[in-house]
Amino acid sequence: MAITTLLLTVSAGLGTWALHRTTLASDELTERITPALLASERLRSALLDQEAGVHGYVLSGRPEFLTGFEQGITQEQAAVDSLRRSIAGSPLLADLDEIERRAESWRTGYARPVADAVRTQGPGAVGPGQVEDGKASFDRIRAGISDQAANLSRARAAAAVDLDVACLWRNMVFAAILAMFVLTLLFVALLLRYAVLRPLDRLGAASRRVADGDFDHTIDIRGPSDITMLAADVDAIRRRISAELAISRDAQQRLQAQTDLLSEQTDELRRSNAELEQFAYVASHDLQEPVRKVTVFCQLLQNRYAAQLDERAIEYISFAVDGAKRMQSLIAELLALSRVGRGQSERVPVPLDQPLDRALANLETLTEESGAVVVRPELPEVLGDPTLLTMLWQNLIGNAVKFRSTDRAPEVRISVARAGDLWELSVGDNGIGVEPRFAEKIFVIFQRLHNRQDYEGTGIGLALCKKIVEYHGGQIHLDTERGEGTRFVFTLPASDAGLTEHRPDLATVPDVRSPGAPVTG
Repeated sequence: MAITTLLLTVSAGLGTWALHRTTLASDELTERITPALLASERLRSALLDQEAGVHGYVLSGRPEFLTGFEQGITQEQAAVDSLRRSIAGSPLLADLDEIERRAESWRTGYARPVADAVRTQGPGAVGPGQVEDGKASFDRIRAGISDQAANLSRARAAAAVDLDVACLWRNMVFAAILAMFVLTLLFVALLLRYAVLRPLDRLGAASRRVADGDFDHTIDIRGPSDITMLAADVDAIRRRISAELAISRDAQQRLQAQTDLLSEQTDELRRSNAELEQFAYVASHDLQEPVRKVTVFCQLLQNRYAAQLDERAIEYISFAVDGAKRMQSLIAELLALSRVGRGQSERVPVPLDQPLDRALANLETLTEESGAVVVRPELPEVLGDPTLLTMLWQNLIGNAVKFRSTDRAPEVRISVARAGDLWELSVGDNGIGVEPRFAEKIFVIFQRLHNRQDYEGTGIGLALCKKIVEYHGGQIHLDTERGEGTRFVFTLPASDAGLTEHRPDLATVPDVRSPGAPVTG
């Protein structure tokens, strides 16, 4: 590589020298000699115009000939300036100086004096002898111009020869550079083939053998130091992979054992949950009858023997009746909670307006007494169980009306928006609200935030709502960013899941108030 770099450096130097020499020879010919020849011809023409102007003025006395004489002097000066620029620093300037000296001698010794004589005395004022002297003086100018042209022609021929020689050297140098470049490529190709590619091929074959699973095959490749180091690194990777593979196999065996154990525990947990659900269902169902009897007989005792009992006994009986009724309500709600998902009923497309209408009908007495207003949009169609969805609406709206503010009538606002394959719905109110720190607690069964004396209930309603929503494949949460009142947000699967683009009219549905009673409004 060092020899190749040296050869390339020498080639670059020779190529630069050849190009520089060719450029100088070309510039000498095209930028100096050729423009000088053209300027010399313009100088010859300008001097001849001066002679013709003076001769015509001597013979005729017409002023226009003098105008041609003056124009010739101007053209002569322009040609001389161009010629001096072209051959600056050249011996050829001596010819130009001699021509200028002879031209000025002709103008001062002949042209201007005869022009003055004709201007004052007329066309016959110049004799033949004086004309012959002027002609002899201008012939010396012609001889100087001829000598200059001959010298410029010889200089042009010499510059052309120099250019040909420079081009020949340039071609030879670049041919040598090309040959050197081809030889260098061949040398580098052979060097790569025997010093790099063959060791790399052996390294690749060994690596593929390891990749095929032979992790015990040692990679030992000899060659240039870089390839040897690469082979050592690849072999280190092989050893690391082999060690990690042994660890992985051991971990896989332990993981399989843990998976089997977890599977057994999962099956046991599934059986236990099923038994617990069965127990809750049976317990709730079987407890209804004795609780109903306690309630009925306490009420009979209160009605028939009220006159024979004192106030304390009547109060005790009232406590018993009230406790029995709460027990009956609690059992009913536990039974409803245990029934969610037990029947594995098939989910069908359900227009949400229908279960909402049924829920509002069930809550009609409560909403009329409280003066509640329900603001509802046009609701979409979802996949679900109509009965469970009715319970969901009834619990959410019932809570909104129950936990109302004392200084204003309750207003329940329902909204809906599309969220992918789900519909996102919300039930908001202007009631007393829930503190954000209780956002998770309120969905736990039997968890109450208020005394029973202030707000009646069993603490099961929101737990039932959560179980219904999750049974349908959705989620429910409390909107903790709401400033006033309470807002529950939940999702339900759309009946046209995956076809949202075909229902743009329901992507976002605005709230509307349909005419009618405030309850259904």
